Amino acid sequence: MIDRKEFVEMRKALAEFDAKREHVIHLSRSIIALSKKIIYSVHRKDMDAASGFVGEIAKKVSELPSQSYDTGMDNVAKQEYAEALALYYYVKERRLVTREELKIGIEDYLIGLCDLTGELVRLAVNEGINGNRQMILDVKEFMTEIYGEFLNFDMRNGDLRKRFDAIKWNLRKLEDVSLEISLRK
Repeated sequence: MIDRKEFVEMRKALAEFDAKREHVIHLSRSIIALSKKIIYSVHRKDMDAASGFVGEIAKKVSELPSQSYDTGMDNVAKQEYAEALALYYYVKERRLVTREELKIGIEDYLIGLCDLTGELVRLAVNEGINGNRQMILDVKEFMTEIYGEFLNFDMRNGDLRKRFDAIKWNLRKLEDVSLEISLRK
């Protein structure tokens, strides 16, 4: 009446899926942790440490499977990766790292850029505190360019749309800081 062999195969398939799922979760957590280390190193101006983490994180991201295994953590990891490397390359080379260089999906890349703007505000404010007022203006111009590109998207409601709104608020913060600096001159 019951094909017990079929049930054995289904249990085996589910166990394999769960094992792969746990691997994705573990790998994603390590990518997120490395992203935070890159950001922390960049803010501390320790580009040597950041460079070491960049090589390590790229390898781990390449190990993420194309299937998500119902976690969502892989997307968060890719978004954090995009944010961290975008900050790293902005500070190191004054450019925006491309999605193609990162080899990630469009939405993960764009959400990472939205989150990047918060780190750029932090960078600019810290540089301003240290007397580098030009950095505030440079970061503001860079963020203005990013915001301008985002305005050309027709975004549906969702996570990307909410994150996009953060760019506007972060840009406004930098504009306020820039105004305050120009008034002090």
